Amino acid sequence: MPISLGELATQFGCELIGDPDVVVSSVASLPNAGPESLSFLANDIYKKQLPSTKAAAVILRASDADESPVASILHEDPYACYARMATVVCPPPSYAPGVHASALIAPSAKVADSAHLAANVVIGERSRVGENVYLGPGTVIGPDCTIGDDCRFIANVTLARSVEIGERGMFHPGVVIGADGFGNAMTPDGWVKVPQLGGVRIGNDVEIGANTTVDCGALDNTVIEDGVRIDNLCMIAHNVHIGAHTALAAMVGIAGSTRIGKRCLFAGKSGAVGHITVCDDVIVAARTFLSKDVTTPGTYAASFPADEARSWSKQLARFRRLGTLIERVKKLEKGGSRSSD
Repeated sequence: MPISLGELATQFGCELIGDPDVVVSSVASLPNAGPESLSFLANDIYKKQLPSTKAAAVILRASDADESPVASILHEDPYACYARMATVVCPPPSYAPGVHASALIAPSAKVADSAHLAANVVIGERSRVGENVYLGPGTVIGPDCTIGDDCRFIANVTLARSVEIGERGMFHPGVVIGADGFGNAMTPDGWVKVPQLGGVRIGNDVEIGANTTVDCGALDNTVIEDGVRIDNLCMIAHNVHIGAHTALAAMVGIAGSTRIGKRCLFAGKSGAVGHITVCDDVIVAARTFLSKDVTTPGTYAASFPADEARSWSKQLARFRRLGTLIERVKKLEKGGSRSSD
């Protein structure tokens, strides 16, 4: 949507250096921006791209403004400012209310008149769909589900059953919420499935990425609080509780009944065992595995970065000898203590 720099700066409380009447209608990276593009500089790694940019304007910190050859929009957090402005310049698509002829809606379900149901959508018994909800092609809403206002299900999203979602959620293709958790009891005759009888409760402003799964609770509910961000290909097991504004990057796995606090960050391929508690404001580095409670905020890391194969083999051999070396040291220390006596 075309908008002037002056309007943008006023709307978001930013200082503008440049012509307020210049209009932008798109967003782009610094090297690919054109004369009607809005760009940003948030990471010093890309500062070398600033002098040659052809953007109409760049969102950046005041300390970088002197190096900008074009109009500058000043903000202390350029990336967050860009995120807000980009939504204005490039708003998400809007859909007229309506129900596609191929959609199937159970007689006891209730769908708001302002909702849009695309092709092959299925709504189960007693489920409710709120105002301005978009349900993309192939989305399946099972029985006893509630979807709050202004949610968007891009395509092929499945709510198995008993899922309650707040307002303004975003759910990407392949998301599955409310499937059975991995509950099995071993007996002399083999595995016995443990009934998964809980549901899933998701707060407002939650976004879940493609092909991520959130299992239902075994007895109580699996809970995801307001503002949580979950990336693609993540696994949230039964009875997990994730605190508000926590973010999980791609391929994170959280085992059953683990409780994660507010504002935590889990980097890619990190995870946690079941039945532990992680306090608020914890950062878990990539490939890090939490195996016990975390009670102190901070950054936690425990992984081995890649090394040249022969070098790694030598290090691994040393690790395997540690037990023997420790026993030798103990014997030497014990012998030394006797001689000193």
